[in-house]
Amino acid sequence: MKRKTSKEILADSFRELAQTRSVDRITVKDITENCGYSSATFYRQFKDKYDLIAWEYSRNASSIMNKVGIDGYVWRETLIDGAKYFEKEQSYLANLFLHTSGLESFMKYMTETNDNYLQCLIMQVLNVDKLDVKTSMYIHLYCHGTVSLTCDWVLGKYQATSEELAEIFEKSLPEPLWKYLIEQ
Repeated sequence: MKRKTSKEILADSFRELAQTRSVDRITVKDITENCGYSSATFYRQFKDKYDLIAWEYSRNASSIMNKVGIDGYVWRETLIDGAKYFEKEQSYLANLFLHTSGLESFMKYMTETNDNYLQCLIMQVLNVDKLDVKTSMYIHLYCHGTVSLTCDWVLGKYQATSEELAEIFEKSLPEPLWKYLIEQ
């Protein structure tokens, strides 16, 4: 049986509080009191609640992205699983986006995280240590666009199912990246 780490427990505590409160009203003290930890324990794990939010996003993104290429798991499945994650977490993420002063910072962080995972994935496919500038730029453009659209979708600007969102992500992949992700 796998026991939860302190980071996971603190993240669960934050998410539990975020179900009933605006994110901007949740303090580190609230998070630690909710799970029975001390503030010192929190600060050994995270520098602030935004660091906790970023850590949790990275953990969830990596759990989806790290499946690519394993047991026939293809890029399309990654997109579907990612869209389903955003759909499942829509109210939580909307709370994050609407009730923090850092939506743009979080979008930038999401873009960087997704960009790094995609860069690493394509470097693995090519068996290289560094990508050429054009490929890196296509990856960045794609990640920037999909993160922006995801945030708009989470906030209700666009009505679509998670499957439709994944289809849009797949069809908007720049053609030079197809050979690494779609045609595998």
